[in-house]
Parts: sequence; C-alpha cells; structure tokens
Amino acid sequence: MDSALTAAGERRIGWAARAMPVLTAIGERFAAERPLDGLRIAACLHVTAETAVLMGALRAGGAEIALAASNPLSTQDDVAQALGEYGLRVHALAGVDRQTYYRHINQALDIAPDLVLDDGCDLVNTLHTERTELLGTVSGGCEETTTGIIRLRQMAAERALRFPVVAVNDTRTKRMFDNRYGTGQSTLDGIMRATNTLLAGKVVVVAGFGFCGRGVAERARGLGARVVVTEIDPVKALDASLQGYDVRTMAAAARIGDVFVTVTGNRDVVRGEHLAEMKDGAILANAGHFDVEIDVRALEDLAGEVRPGVRPNTDEYVLADGRRLLLLAEGRLVNLTAAEGHPAAVMDMSFSAQALAVAWLARERLRLEPGVYDVPEEVDVEVARLKLAAAGIEVDHLTSQQEDYLHSWRLGS
Repeated sequence: MDSALTAAGERRIGWAARAMPVLTAIGERFAAERPLDGLRIAACLHVTAETAVLMGALRAGGAEIALAASNPLSTQDDVAQALGEYGLRVHALAGVDRQTYYRHINQALDIAPDLVLDDGCDLVNTLHTERTELLGTVSGGCEETTTGIIRLRQMAAERALRFPVVAVNDTRTKRMFDNRYGTGQSTLDGIMRATNTLLAGKVVVVAGFGFCGRGVAERARGLGARVVVTEIDPVKALDASLQGYDVRTMAAAARIGDVFVTVTGNRDVVRGEHLAEMKDGAILANAGHFDVEIDVRALEDLAGEVRPGVRPNTDEYVLADGRRLLLLAEGRLVNLTAAEGHPAAVMDMSFSAQALAVAWLARERLRLEPGVYDVPEEVDVEVARLKLAAAGIEVDHLTSQQEDYLHSWRLGS
C-alpha cells in the first residue's frame, strides 16, 4: 500500500466534495436514516473523486459496496486506493486491457449484489450473459448514461432484462446539467489539454445534437469556432439549423472539419470513407462513451505509420499521402481520459439523483416488474431544489389562486 498515493486520493476526494454540497447533505441524511442497511451494491462507474463522494454517501446509508471501473482510462489510481482504505472493495486500475477490465467487473459481482449501479450497461450485460447464477439475488439497478439506457431498453423490449432498472440518465436535471453543461465543458477541456489547439476560427464538427452534442456545440461556438452539426434525426437537425449551426452530412463535413467530436452513443459514426477525406492535422475525439464511434480499425488500415504519444493522450496516424490525423484518448471518452471529466459541481447533481434513486429503489424494488423505469419526478425536483438552496437562489411559488387555475377546467380566460 502506497501511503502517499492514498493521501493524494484523499486530497482529491476532499477537493471534489467542496463543490458537491447537495450530495454531501444527502450523505448526512443517509447516515441518520440508513436507507440501505444490509444491502450489497455492485457498481461499475468511472473511478474518480466525484464517484468517491457518491460511494461515501451510499456507504453512509448502510450499503456494502464493490466498485469496478466503467472505463480503465478514466480511473484515478489515487482515488481507487483511497476508497479501498475507506472499506470499499475496489477493482480498478488505470490503463488495464479489455480482459482485465471484464475481470474487474466479475470481481465486483462476486459480492452477490442486491442492487447494481452501471455506467454503460457492461455490468448488467455481464450479469445477463456470464453471471446468470447471480440474477436471482439482484432486485434492481440504476443506469447513468444514454448509451446504457439504449442497451437496457432493447433488453427490455426483447424481455431479456431480469430486474427493474432506473434510468438516472433521463432526468431533467441530468440531461440539462450533466449532459449539456458538463459534457460540453469537459469535452473541450480534454481536447485542449491533449492538443493545445486554438479553437477560435477552427471548424468543429459535432456528430449528434442530443443534449451532449448541444453542449459541445455551444461551448465550441463560445470559444470562436465555426460549428458544423451532423445528425440522423430530422427534428434535431432542424433544431440545430434554427440555432444557426451549419448542418451537413458527415461525408460533406469530413472535407472541411478541423476537429471532429462524436457524441451519438452509436458505432462507426466516423468511418473509413470519412477519414480518407480529412485534411492534414484533423483532430478526432469521442465523447460518446464507447470507443466505437470513431472506426479506429479503419484508421489503422489507412495509416502507413502510427506515432503514439506525440502528445499526452494523442496518437498521430500518418496516411500514405503524408496527411496526419490525430486520434485522442484512443477513441475513448476524451473528457475523462485527457481531462478530469465533468466538474464536481455538475456531478453533484447527477450523483445526488443517483443516490436518491438508489434509496427509492431500495424501498420499491420488490414491487417492481423487470423493465426500465424513469426516476420519480419528486426526486428530480428535490435535487434541483437542493442545488438552488446550496447556491442561495430563491424561486417563486404558486399562489392558491394559481393552483386553482391550473387544476380547474371550468375557469376561462
């Protein structure tokens, strides 16, 4: 055990906790109420300082926790070691290979969990494919990401999902604060740390105009970039166009882009035919969870030479004609690999919703059928209310006359 590493992790966790007053307050409430007493939780999340604050709140509520990493490139080893000293079973190490990644997930599942927390559905998928003997003990779960919710809804549609899962990602506060503002800022933070590039005047191509893509586009435009949006959804494409963005196909955008950011949750968004058209020095970054949005194998096939580590988290692929394409973070999440992910103030809201959803699930799980469930509206509203209070912001309240007006069809104009 490296005492210096543990101390560094404790300092990092303490710094994050300063910007997470809502989750800290929930942890104090959990310590008094103990809503998770006797429950075992297996979690597959990014092992960061912000996640550590969430783990602390759940542990204060009485849970026994085993934690694996949902992305080995985002793992903060000092945090992982500090969490181990706090009494959690932590199975995570930065930079491990795919085989070790799944071994860590299986080690977390060895706790025989009552509840599971996932970020991308890899843990739930492993439960349903490799560790089916544990399905009888699992009575509920929570999912943090868009990608994971897509996979879970497909499992539910095929009647393959064996327990209820709460779609924490789909709350109004999560989509607004985490996906839009968190992903927008942290993605550009990762790109700039990795490349030290000036975004002003550059053409930034954003693939996907959901909440995450919207945030990236807004932040890039705010830094002076000319933003091109690619979409498959006509309504989102129209929205982007009406907001003043240049909407094109990826085939058209590939020829003019300086920086490409994928935020779709799907695979092969940037393919070989697009890579072949890109200009010298084009930067490729993914903020859509898995390392499949940019076709890295196609990039390897096109390259005559690969120069790894030309800068931290930046690999240079030299094409046959001498053009150089820069792949950031191996095509994995650039904001968590080349930077530190969302600011702690953002994760305060996301993880507060997660913590309250876990407590709700602990109460309701035995009455729920297998499927994907929205977070109760009262949980979402409580998180927003607590965040406003922590920021010293007051809002108006309906008068009794206004309440009557909203709940009566008899009152006219």
